[in-house]
Amino acid sequence: MADDLDARRASLEKRLAEHRIKADEQAPKSSGNDKAGMAQAVKLSSEFIAGVVVGAALGWGLDQVAGTKPFGMIVLLLLGFCAGVLNVLRTVGSVPTPNIDDK
Repeated sequence: MADDLDARRASLEKRLAEHRIKADEQAPKSSGNDKAGMAQAVKLSSEFIAGVVVGAALGWGLDQVAGTKPFGMIVLLLLGFCAGVLNVLRTVGSVPTPNIDDK
């Protein structure tokens, strides 16, 4: 009985070794110098932050000119937040970019 278990274990180890070799051959090779993911993250975060900052700045400016403190800041800050989220979703590809030439 022990010989049967040893034979089964040896067979399993051989099949696992073959599977590992195949998996290593099929795995994509990374150069270790690939910064594409980090670049994408920086681009997405800067687009989002830019939308919020521009909305806040326009709201602050509107409040200074029109004397509507804090309503312009609140409304345009929320609008900037929505614009930032929309820009990120468009960049990722979840929301299609509008085509003006479709007539």
